[in-house]
Parts: sequence; C-alpha cells; structure tokens
Amino acid sequence: MILEFNKIIQGDCLEVMRQLPSESIDLIVTSPPYNLKNSTGNGMKDGRGGKWKNAELINGYSHHNDCMPHEEYAKWQRDCLTEMLRLISDSGAIFYNHKWRVQDGILQDRQDIVNGFPIRQIIIWKRKGGINFNQGYFLPTYEVIYLIAKPNFKLVPKANAYGDVWEFKQEMNNPHPAPFPIALIDRIIASSYAKSILDPFMGSGTTAIAALMNYRDYLGIEISPEYIEMAEKRISDYKSQCRIKFI
Repeated sequence: MILEFNKIIQGDCLEVMRQLPSESIDLIVTSPPYNLKNSTGNGMKDGRGGKWKNAELINGYSHHNDCMPHEEYAKWQRDCLTEMLRLISDSGAIFYNHKWRVQDGILQDRQDIVNGFPIRQIIIWKRKGGINFNQGYFLPTYEVIYLIAKPNFKLVPKANAYGDVWEFKQEMNNPHPAPFPIALIDRIIASSYAKSILDPFMGSGTTAIAALMNYRDYLGIEISPEYIEMAEKRISDYKSQCRIKFI
C-alpha cells in the first residue's frame, strides 16, 4: 500500500496496518474499543450508565459489537500493538489509551495486553463524573495512557514539565459513543517532534483535528463508514473555521 497522509482509510485496522511500510509513522495516538459489552457489571445494561451526553455508549459502536471473549480481545489488541510498534520509527512512540476494569471482582489492569511491550510511562487521564452501580469498589474516575516508546523518542523542550496525571473533561458535544477530548490529544501531539500521526481507531476524527491544529500530517483507519463520515465533516468544519479566522 502506498502511504498517503491526511486521509482516513476504511477497513479493519489490523489488516490495513499490515499493509503499511515499517518505520513509516512518527507517532501513534489511539484508544481502542474497551470490550465493555463483555462485562460482569450492570453499568452497560442501565440507561443511566452512560458517562457521556444522552448515554451514547449504551447504544454501542457502529460496525463493532464490543463483546469479544476476553482472551480473544486481548490477543487482538496485542496483535494491533505489535503492528503499531513495527510502524513507528526509532524515535517514535505509541500513546495507547485504555481503561482498567473490575471483572468478577478482580481488577483487569490490561497487563495481558501490554506486557512485553516497551512501556516507558503510564499517564493517568483523570476524568470528571461518572456513575458506579457496583458497591464492591469505589467510583473509577480515570483512564490510563500507556506511553510505549522506541529508544530515541524524546519530548520537545519544556513538555517534560507536565506531570503524569492529566485532568481533562470528557468530550460532551460529540455523537460518537466514546470520543477523546481534543485538548488531551493536542497535548500529546504538541509535546512531540512527530510530523506524521496515525490513529488506527480514528472514530470521530479527534486525532486528525489535533494533528491539523499542530500542523502535522495525519492518517486514520476506521472500520465504520458512519464514523468516517462524522470525522470528515468535523475535519471539514475545522478547516472552514481556520479559513474564516484568517480572512
């Protein structure tokens, strides 16, 4: 596959990544589906359980049921990370956002996914709000971003002054069931020297917009035509706003 930036490719992320050349990407920023429908809790069964406006997450993802057997899900994500690691350059990194969950009374800390990959740091994304229907543990209020880095990855000057706990509100005005806050992705991209950014789970296009905000090239992969349409509209709207701003 010929590598072209500033576009979104429709398809299965693993199949598409396998067609891309090695060490062709500077930075990968992504958040995969969390397999939430495969849950022992009741939060996904109650309409009040959505953490986003109008409980969009309760309705599920387009073109992905988010309910794989856990072992199958963990293998899929390890395969995805293996391809991501192949794709980034020797000075590249992966920012892999995931969520720790309690299942059958035991914490899933995602070690069965990330163990063995070169994790340099864990960043805590502290969110606002949420509802907890389980009396067995306290309300989870954060997600985890694994910084998986190649040997020569470095931050731009002064970016290392940020702590490793980041507080950003969830994105509230986005119809996607699980959107990233633009401010969070903006911090990641602005803190790097990366010229090219890949998001293999592009969703509603937040990573692309954050890349454009920082004058970087982006490449997205997304299985859902519905989300691609949503992302392309958001990207087009952002570009239009920029043109108006500088007229």
